[in-house]
Amino acid sequence: MTAETRTPGSPAPTSVLVDAEAEVLGSAAGAAARRALLAHPALLLVGIVLASLNMRAALASVAPLVSEISGAYGLSATAGSLVTSVPVLFLGVGALVAPWLGRRFGAERVLFAALLLLGVGILARVLPSVYALYGGGILVGTAIALLNVLMPGLIKRDFPDRAAAMTSVYTGAMIAGATVAAAAAVPLEKALGGGWAGSLGFWSLLAAVAALAWLPQVLIARGRTGHEVRAVPAADARPVSVWRSPLAWQVTLFMGLQSLWSYVLIAWMPTIFTDHGMSRSTAGVVFAFNNLIQVAGAFVVPLLAGRMRSQRPLIVLVTTLVAAGYAGLMVAPVEGAWLWSAVLGVGQGGAVGLALTLIVLRAGDAATAARLSGMAQTVGYLLAAAGPLAAGALHQATGSWTLPICVVLAVCATALGVGLLAARDRKV
Repeated sequence: MTAETRTPGSPAPTSVLVDAEAEVLGSAAGAAARRALLAHPALLLVGIVLASLNMRAALASVAPLVSEISGAYGLSATAGSLVTSVPVLFLGVGALVAPWLGRRFGAERVLFAALLLLGVGILARVLPSVYALYGGGILVGTAIALLNVLMPGLIKRDFPDRAAAMTSVYTGAMIAGATVAAAAAVPLEKALGGGWAGSLGFWSLLAAVAALAWLPQVLIARGRTGHEVRAVPAADARPVSVWRSPLAWQVTLFMGLQSLWSYVLIAWMPTIFTDHGMSRSTAGVVFAFNNLIQVAGAFVVPLLAGRMRSQRPLIVLVTTLVAAGYAGLMVAPVEGAWLWSAVLGVGQGGAVGLALTLIVLRAGDAATAARLSGMAQTVGYLLAAAGPLAAGALHQATGSWTLPICVVLAVCATALGVGLLAARDRKV
């Protein structure tokens, strides 16, 4: 994400990319490596697309199989929810170390290592051990966190004049990966004849192919980051402490709460449908449709947000759509499944796009945007990890999805409140 100030009526920001390394300067060796990398743009583009395909596939492929995985190990609903909660928790933990790793070893090398780690984590989850299942989830979450944090900065660094187009490629591939993984989970289970383990392990191949595509970039860059020299701020330009800013906390809480309601769906949407009589294969397809439709909200809402001084109408819109979709899942989950998936998809995509855009619009400069992005991702994902776990525990305690959905509706109301505060025309 980039941070920039705008006057009323000026064009919207062309990108919502925050460079995690915004506070460090390039070196001569790093500049030479950048030129060598950009001499092979096709290799870089293929690497970005393949890496982006992996950024949600390993999470989305689990949801249609949660009931099968829980049954195989005799897990309760609460313990089963950890299959999806653990990776989300480590999305937040991994976000803490990703910028340092990128500066220390270079974005290309860390992205390559993250893809290898992702493949190992996916394979670990299918080993015949519940400890490996959760341990693999830790590796998967950490790997995706590294991709989440470093990929936007790499795109901003290497494609500064085409950031908007590359953002579309990056987000489109990410959503496509999630959509295909969700839709293919049950068919793969049947086609491979190995039960849920074969379906889940299949996606390690995608990670391996992406890592292979990144290998030439690693060899060309030779580990040089291009950011070896830390920028020294001017005497009168003290860094903004985002952790002490009420506005920064409002932005962060909106990021976390919208992530929470999304990860509850990632964990439990197919199970909600199957518990009400829908077949597992149909539930997987409806879940995939929900992932696909998110691209509409994720594309349109940030464009609208960038043209508005206050984003309050958009806060109301996205939270209302999500609340309406959840209410529909409670009242008529199977009869209105496609409608609720579409409503939720537009709301989910719009909410995440709006949350990321608020980081840009509320920050006064690029360095503040980078710090605010790190705070929002770390706290936001740690908060979101509680969602699937709490929903599973409440479902186990009550034997129904009514109370878990009511709690998420309360989350929507809270997100509306903090979102309205975060959407004011202010700067951190």
